[in-house]
Amino acid sequence: MNQNKPNLNQYLALATDYDGTIAKDGRVKQTTRAAIANLRQSGKKVILVTGRRIISLKRVYDRLADFDLIVAENGAVIYNPQTEKSQLLGQKPPQDFIDFLNNKGVNPLTVGEVVVATWKPHHNSAIEVIKTMNLPFEIILNKKAVMILPAGVNKASGLKTAIAELNLSLESVIGIGDAENDLDLLRISGFGIAVANALPILKQQADWIARGERGEGVEQAIEMMLK
Repeated sequence: MNQNKPNLNQYLALATDYDGTIAKDGRVKQTTRAAIANLRQSGKKVILVTGRRIISLKRVYDRLADFDLIVAENGAVIYNPQTEKSQLLGQKPPQDFIDFLNNKGVNPLTVGEVVVATWKPHHNSAIEVIKTMNLPFEIILNKKAVMILPAGVNKASGLKTAIAELNLSLESVIGIGDAENDLDLLRISGFGIAVANALPILKQQADWIARGERGEGVEQAIEMMLK
């Protein structure tokens, strides 16, 4: 990995994670919001790619229209902030699966449009239930968070759909993130960036590591995209 400052102005879109990337403790700094706005005003696209549910995102970010598209639930939902319409990229898990997890004492347990989420160490119970019920689900970790999704649904599959809707190629996209669930995002993007606070496993895969943490790292990437 070359840590010299890369030339990023040829890329046409930025696909960014939310928590730990543009946001700290769920909140986005005004300078980061302004950088995102500047990037879009230049004609380039910004796609938010997050493990959060849309309802959860709305609680912490009041202007979802700052983004061209949002890939939510770790790749399971495409949300258009301009039309406020969602497209599901997977099926909601069966109720008996949710009941089984509850009976196993998995708490807290959050059910989205597609994703089922909890926290470590409940991933062991979730794996046991998936095997017992022989369901086509997989576990995706995001630091302490645990997400259960249909097999093959992840940030890469979600971004692929979003990019097609924007009539762009994956090679023209920069992916930026901080945690394990962003590995798929960086893998499929034309150029992958890890913010300075990213986990070592993501830094190992990244094409470049930003000097700044969280929003400051994203602002740095945007600055280079605009040069």
